[in-house]
Amino acid sequence: MSASSPSPFPDFSRARVLVAGDLMLDRYWTGATRRISPEAPVPVVHVESVEDRPGGAANVALNLAALGARTILVGVTGADEAADILAARLAERGIETRLHRRADRPTITKLRVMSHHQQLIRLDFEQSLAPLDADPLPALVEAGLAETDLLLLSDYAKGTLADPRPLIAAARALGKPVLVDPKGRDFARYRGATILTPNRAELEEIVGVCGNEAVLVEKAQRLRADLGLEALLVTLGERGMLLLRADAAALHLPTQAREVFDVTGAGDTVIATLAAALGAGTPIDESCALANRAAGLAVGKLGAASVSAAELARAHRGVEWHGVLDREGLIAAAAAARAAGERLVMTNGCFDILHEGHVSYLQQARRLGDRLIVAVNDDDSVRRLKGEGRPINGVEQRMAVLAGLASVDWVCPFGEDTPESLISRVKPDVLVKGGDYRPDDIAGADGVRANGGEVRVIDFLPGRSTSRIIGAIRDV
Repeated sequence: MSASSPSPFPDFSRARVLVAGDLMLDRYWTGATRRISPEAPVPVVHVESVEDRPGGAANVALNLAALGARTILVGVTGADEAADILAARLAERGIETRLHRRADRPTITKLRVMSHHQQLIRLDFEQSLAPLDADPLPALVEAGLAETDLLLLSDYAKGTLADPRPLIAAARALGKPVLVDPKGRDFARYRGATILTPNRAELEEIVGVCGNEAVLVEKAQRLRADLGLEALLVTLGERGMLLLRADAAALHLPTQAREVFDVTGAGDTVIATLAAALGAGTPIDESCALANRAAGLAVGKLGAASVSAAELARAHRGVEWHGVLDREGLIAAAAAARAAGERLVMTNGCFDILHEGHVSYLQQARRLGDRLIVAVNDDDSVRRLKGEGRPINGVEQRMAVLAGLASVDWVCPFGEDTPESLISRVKPDVLVKGGDYRPDDIAGADGVRANGGEVRVIDFLPGRSTSRIIGAIRDV
């Protein structure tokens, strides 16, 4: 990772966003399964916990609130207990709700029965929320626009946004941007909005299959111009995002995800972050880059999880993203992680030929804290310690392999015989060394203890060593 300074991080508290769209309650019943029902060949779930989470447009509002943006949410629910629960959950997060409650419809509820981290069944309770007579949404939106700077439409094709045109027109008449997360095959309904954020599949439903990125850009630009949009942000899953504007070349933002656990709600995170950044006065390209980073964080969590401003700020400064850092980059990353309350673990070594013993050792070290930093001897340092003919692999190769391990967060080279000076600047909470060292003999131990940290020794797996591997190869 580059150690260059990123652009200033936005103050999301400046953003005032009005969210309108399809509201849902996501309900989770979770418990153990230990037997099959005698009534039918299905598992019996002993429900041990019930959790209710705002979903749909309400999850977008949660994402905005997590970033610190002032959020007003308008939408349609039933006049039922689920609506009361939804409003209460949103109020707990500081979100102001202005709901139109319909006695003739249930609040859309999705009940998931979970066991051992598996979803066994989902039960949907819903009817179309399309208005039967006068649409209540325009009046709610117009009132909310007087208190906000930006309108976000979250369309889940449940009927609340059956006709978004009056909403778009009301916002644009006041000179306020309109962001839309679209659904369906009629994007003409969103004509005149500022930005649409479809995923690739949704876009191809409109423009046809795109065999390569050049075709995708051409067709998407044509659609953007036809709909009178300022920009089209296409999410591409594992390939990141593509930003298309009238006055600039297509901007491809590669994915920022290190590991993908769950893509649920990632689209909500994208549009919420984009709206919060734009509302805070951030230029569109930088806002999209922040949305891309937020999506990378979101898919590393289970469920429709929100990303906090603190998490995104650390990622923006290079703290969240794992990899090889130079000395100054590591010191800055460590300071930011410590300020966020994270426990730093640090170790060092040559790691010339990575083997099972190394992997086990690093896994054990990682369990001692929130971040594992590995300082690696550069090539000259290895030669001084191990003699001519070492290292077998150069420092860049060794660091690249270490950075690819799930247990390792940051890797940094050092050229001295010991990493004591680097350790004194990083100030880890735990200094770890493997083998038969005595804690007092470990380089940097005194400084770590002086800062209130601890020094730990972890046993290596017996019979595993780089020298043994090299000897075996030479004997062949």
